[in-house]
Amino acid sequence: MDKPPYDLILAGGGLANGLIAWRLRCLRPGLRIVLLEAAEHIGGNHTWSFHDTDLTPAQNAWLAPLVSHRWPRYDVLFPNLARTLDGGYASIASDDFARVIEAELGPALRLGAQIEALTPTTVRLAGGETLQARAVIDGRGMRPTPHLSLGYQTFLGQELRLAAPHGLTAPVIMDASVEQSGGYRFVYLLPFGCDRVLVEDTHYVDSAAWEPDRLRANIAAYAHGRGWQIAEVLREEHGSLPIVLAGDFDAHWAGLAGQPSAGLRAGLFHPTTGYSLPHAVRLADRIADLALDPGALHAPALFATLRAEAAQAWRAQGFFRLLNRMLFLAGRPEQRWRVMQRFYHLPAPLIARFYAGRLRLRDKARLLSGKPPVPVGQAMSAALKIHPDQIRKVA
Repeated sequence: MDKPPYDLILAGGGLANGLIAWRLRCLRPGLRIVLLEAAEHIGGNHTWSFHDTDLTPAQNAWLAPLVSHRWPRYDVLFPNLARTLDGGYASIASDDFARVIEAELGPALRLGAQIEALTPTTVRLAGGETLQARAVIDGRGMRPTPHLSLGYQTFLGQELRLAAPHGLTAPVIMDASVEQSGGYRFVYLLPFGCDRVLVEDTHYVDSAAWEPDRLRANIAAYAHGRGWQIAEVLREEHGSLPIVLAGDFDAHWAGLAGQPSAGLRAGLFHPTTGYSLPHAVRLADRIADLALDPGALHAPALFATLRAEAAQAWRAQGFFRLLNRMLFLAGRPEQRWRVMQRFYHLPAPLIARFYAGRLRLRDKARLLSGKPPVPVGQAMSAALKIHPDQIRKVA
């Protein structure tokens, strides 16, 4: 049998596949890879953020060329709490992501590549061209599935240039002092310069539907309330991140039919925050290690490895799904902010471990101890709904 022209095809140039391609190009330059992206640039229009403690020192080091901004602390605001937490926080702008990785990939990147169909070893492009590889990784985002019960973190963000300095000294990753309606709402602020700031209006809601005009009006009203005069809207981004309440992992992966997958499509994201960068970094390292063994990149072996990676994450995230059910299914939607305000009263090391997805047993006990900020009966009922069918009956 003829050797396929590629060792690995990465379908979709989002965060996960972009990092995999970059890591392989840096560490395994002899590997025959190609990254396919339908748009003019990889990465889309996003801002990815993470805490330094989400990653190992080595991971922070190799990711550093992509980082657009870093801060030594961040703030949170609630109706009855204002707190500053020390600890590195960083953001990657998709423009910087594309600039660095595209230059590194060179001919291993094909932009404007519209994918019509793919299998674990082939990709058919618009126009009929078919590419072959030992394996294809599908990283084209979340796919609809009946096997996961989801809430959503929907948001619209505008990067603003203001007429005068904004006065922020650190990111505000949650300002929940704003009016609540239909779910947990907060404003997310990233100061990119003395008069530049990203303002995101964010909602934890039951549906992925969103109203862009209302969110834009919210941002304008928030800026006015802060005394900020908007000189220019530099860019706008929006998204809807999945928040997992329950699921049937085996059925979900059976639905992938042997197709190696990465990123949101593989379920590799923090189930409560929706943050996917730490998972994407770990997966890029894992695949770079795998590439030392030529047989590991054959589609069946790669699928098994990616499924095992996702299964390990799924098992580790059971407690987070329980917390999500309590947030979404217990109490009134407009009172969800009370759950998060209580969380941010906890010790800073516990909060850091929560974001990193590395809670200890005593952390879990601490999170569930004391009087819950939602009705006890509803909290208990929500905790017991571990299968999607149980949640769909009440959603």
